[in-house]
This record gives sequence, structure tokens and C-alpha cells, in this order.
Amino acid sequence: MRAPIKARRVVVNALTVDVEDYFQVWALAPWFPRARWDETPCRVERNVDRILALLDEADAHATFFTLGWIAERYPQAVRRIAAAGHEIASHGYAHDRVNELERDAFHADIQLAKAILEDVAGVAVRGYRAPSFSIGADTEWAHDCIRAAGYRYSSSIYPIRHDHYGVPDAPRFAYRSRPDLLELPITTTRFLDRNFPAGGGGYFRLLPYGVSKWSIRRVNEKDEQPAIFYFHPWELDPDQPRVKGAGVKTRVRHYLNLRRTEHRLRRLLRDFHWDRVDRVFLGAAA
Repeated sequence: MRAPIKARRVVVNALTVDVEDYFQVWALAPWFPRARWDETPCRVERNVDRILALLDEADAHATFFTLGWIAERYPQAVRRIAAAGHEIASHGYAHDRVNELERDAFHADIQLAKAILEDVAGVAVRGYRAPSFSIGADTEWAHDCIRAAGYRYSSSIYPIRHDHYGVPDAPRFAYRSRPDLLELPITTTRFLDRNFPAGGGGYFRLLPYGVSKWSIRRVNEKDEQPAIFYFHPWELDPDQPRVKGAGVKTRVRHYLNLRRTEHRLRRLLRDFHWDRVDRVFLGAAA
């Protein structure tokens, strides 16, 4: 008599969107100084609406880590996100890297962003993500600021080696950075005694889709953990203005395979189960 087939446990993963526009990306800062932001054509609203349509089509929900600067200027986009049932979270006010701010300036930035987002969206903001995952060993104090500003969780650590960010020896899965603050690292897969990126961003565009699918499935099945995946609205915008004079590395990181992102996201939404960060990690009551 054959043994009964054990049903596979359904893991719900956390889908996240870092709401910033193409000219606010750290790698393009030399071409788009802060003083020029207000005169630079912004494309974030149309790209957010494309994402909302994709999520509605897939019956999926996500967490939108949104800049306070964006919420001030495009409040209707933020309200549409909240009205569609997605979580509003904070990406800081002006996309400043944590390691380039003094402690008081960082605290003021994340407090301001939280206040703006809550006022615009009319919902409590529980989550924060540092721009460019810029919390590391030399900015441990940032966790105290995040807790003091009233956030319940942070998703600011990427446990990989990278030339601009990463804490390779950090825990790979959810942990308490402070007794009352949950840290939710971006997903990695462990292979050959090393962490490899599995949580989206440029790697999702650079590598074949099958690599992301294999990595997330490995985390769900082998590690029995939910994945945390992220992308940006500008990654669905292949027609965005191109910077002249950027180096090869910058061009590859920012522009490679932009025309393939939307198709890959459709596959990702079909191949896995996705929900908001607060419901995946803080419970249904969130």
C-alpha cells in the first residue's frame, strides 16, 4: 500500500515596493542633485498605477515603502495604494543614506516621513526601510532611532556582500534588533557556505527569472521561511530618461532588462503567494 502523499505547506511571502523615482536612486545622485528634484519630470505616479494594476490582476497585496518627499507631492498616489488594501510604510523622507547622516538628522528624517505618510494616507505606519539598505555595523544606533520614532519593524538589512551595502554576517531571517523592534532582512539563499541575493532588486533583472524562482522556492521549502522581495516603480519604466555619461556599472545596474521586469513580475506573482509585510510577520490583526 502506498504511503499517503504529504501536502506541501503553502508559504505566504512578503512583497515590497520601494516607492522612489528614477532620479532619486543613489547611483544617479551626481546627475540629479537634491536641488534639481522639483524641476525633474517625475514618472512615479504612472508606474505606481501599473503596479497596482498588476497586483489587482493577481489578487495579491504588498507593502509600499514610500518616500515622504513623494507623498508630499503625489498624495493621491499614496491614497490609491492604501485604498487598494496595501500597506503604507516609510522609506524615509528624502532617500538619504543612514551612514551619511548624523543621529539627530536621521531621527528627524524618519519621524517626518512617518508623520507625512500617516497624514496623507490616514493609516498607521508601522514599517521602515533604510534607503540603499544603509544600516550596518557602524550605524547600529539607527535601530534605537527607528524604535523611538514609533516603528514596529524595519526591513533595512541585506545579509550579502555588496560594494555599497550589506551585512553578510547578519541573521538571514526575522530577528529582534531591539526587544520591541523586528528586523526583517531581504531574502538570501545559502549555498556553498555563502549568502546569495534572492530578494529582488537589480539581481532580479540581471539574472534569468529561473534563478529567482529556484531561490525563493528553496527558502520556502528548505528553510521553511517566507521570502521578502523588493522592486522599484522605475524598474517597470523602460522609457525613462537615460543619463548620459554614467559609467558601465551604473548603466548595467539601472537600465539592464527594464523591458523584461513587468513580465517577470507577472510570473513571480503567479508562481508564489504574496501579501503585505505586516500581515506576514506581525499577524493577521495588523
